[in-house]
Amino acid sequence: MRNVSLNPFPFGASGQAALDDPSLIALCSGSTELRVAPLVGGSIAAYFEATHAGPVHWMRPATGAALAARNPLQMASFPLFPYCNRIRDARFDFDGRSIDLSGDGNTFAHALHGTAWRRAWCVGARTETSVELHLEHTPNPSIHGDWPFPYRAQQTIELIGDALRVTLTARNLGDRPMPFGMGHHPYYPRTANTVMTASVEAMWHADADVLPTHLGAHPAVDALRNGMSADAFDLDNNFTGWQREAVVAWPDERRQLTLNADAVFGQLVVFAPASEALLCVEPVSNTTDCFNAPAAARDSVGGCVLMPGEEITGVLTWTPARL
Repeated sequence: MRNVSLNPFPFGASGQAALDDPSLIALCSGSTELRVAPLVGGSIAAYFEATHAGPVHWMRPATGAALAARNPLQMASFPLFPYCNRIRDARFDFDGRSIDLSGDGNTFAHALHGTAWRRAWCVGARTETSVELHLEHTPNPSIHGDWPFPYRAQQTIELIGDALRVTLTARNLGDRPMPFGMGHHPYYPRTANTVMTASVEAMWHADADVLPTHLGAHPAVDALRNGMSADAFDLDNNFTGWQREAVVAWPDERRQLTLNADAVFGQLVVFAPASEALLCVEPVSNTTDCFNAPAAARDSVGGCVLMPGEEITGVLTWTPARL
């Protein structure tokens, strides 16, 4: 396993220029600051503490190049609507219909992360410490493979003291049921000493396409419960039985970030690849490819069906601490 010895996202002059980008919305609460990128999938671009020695980042900050490219995958965190992670071959069956998402502009072999992360969001109410973002999806019949269900998504992003709180809401705007999932996709600074802790019960093993094969035991389950090094395993996996609290800690820096999630976010994804200095601990409502899960696995994959006019909401909170 490769040892990640350096923080791969140093914050220098170019990083400061990125945070001063005029397309970003700046929120501030005391010494804690947030940058929100509505044009880049409604993403969070940076979440940090401003200090005399420079910013201390709780999430990996976006670079100027990432903002210029409008690449959500290089933001600090981005929203997931109306499903999380992959759908095998961009196809699934629902309510007697075959749904084909292969032509919607998603360039991945397996449809990935829904539609909202690839759209610009509208800005609603703002204060010094909060902002509301809105997105309304109307299926486009001229786009083969467009998500065929209309929906409205909202994020309320706010600083509560030094904590970051994100409230996600979605409503089915159509006249028929809609399969649904949501979450957020945060990236964290990864160093040689980063440790993750979360109480989970089992792991979805995955194939080479990062699609789930079976639910079962894995050494990472116990390791996560006891505090697991980010370098311990090569992971891009879903975990079930999550108690909806996860801690990412940097013991050598004497600091940690605690994630708490509402009950709707009953699944956890850990992305800690051996080949890249990346780290994601993602709160999601559904496992990868949940819409194609066999009936016997339905209780383990999460997700839901929103009836016409039905709304769902959930709150995520990240709380930083100095140790």
